[in-house]
Amino acid sequence: MNDRMPTLLARCLRVLAIAGGLWLSSHHPAAAAPADPLDLAHRKLLFADEFDRLDVSARGPGTTWTAHTPWHGDFGDATFVDPQPGFPFTISDGVLHITMRRNGEGRWQSGLLSSTGPDGQGFSTPYGYFEMRAKFPSGPGVWPAFWLDSQPPPGSTDPSIEVDIVEQYGKFPGAFNSTVTVWHKGQPKLDRSVQRINRVPAGIMSSGFHLWGADITPKDITIYFDRQPIWHTPTPPEHHHGFDILVDLGLGGGWPIEHAPNPAVMEVDYVRVYAPR
Repeated sequence: MNDRMPTLLARCLRVLAIAGGLWLSSHHPAAAAPADPLDLAHRKLLFADEFDRLDVSARGPGTTWTAHTPWHGDFGDATFVDPQPGFPFTISDGVLHITMRRNGEGRWQSGLLSSTGPDGQGFSTPYGYFEMRAKFPSGPGVWPAFWLDSQPPPGSTDPSIEVDIVEQYGKFPGAFNSTVTVWHKGQPKLDRSVQRINRVPAGIMSSGFHLWGADITPKDITIYFDRQPIWHTPTPPEHHHGFDILVDLGLGGGWPIEHAPNPAVMEVDYVRVYAPR
């Protein structure tokens, strides 16, 4: 067991608890979004994958993406597998398809992309605007996500910061969750989170492509949907390290999976990162 496992276990338990707590309060409507959309005209592009070709390996180095979290951990009820011909990642007309399905033994398998590997190589940045254009699958049990994770260097006692720009639980087609969590390695009692349920028209996230984004500065984090700001929260003062980008199609997240669609496909048009404002 490596030294990441206690934190990974805490993450899984916390995700389950957060999901339950959020949906228990889901009858509270989200505030109306301001009318002015985000303007990126004067932002420098720091990172972009338009998915004109597939550039992923199991754990790197030397590829844009690796197919596992930098700390070697899976989560949820589907295993994130190494890339293989035709599964779980394919490219068609400039769109990435992440497929989740049962294998020949009946076990669920799916895909995850991380912009850094276990050696720390790859893209990360502490601040900027992070955006994904994607279309989510529909159906109970599906759990697509676009999120950021900052890991301190080896030997550091700094906590890690996680920003879940979007976690969408298929059981609830009219909402998605955004969460900011501070993880204290080996000290789970110090972990803390702030969360938000973002209401959208039911089915909209699986009927077409939409934009999910987070603008992160030393002062604040603003979450966007279709470039409209929908949630604002202070940046944790413990945040000092670069954010890795993660995109995945998970399963379950604490919700039943017996009626999950087989297969399910998450479509990603692009992932981009712009310089801070």
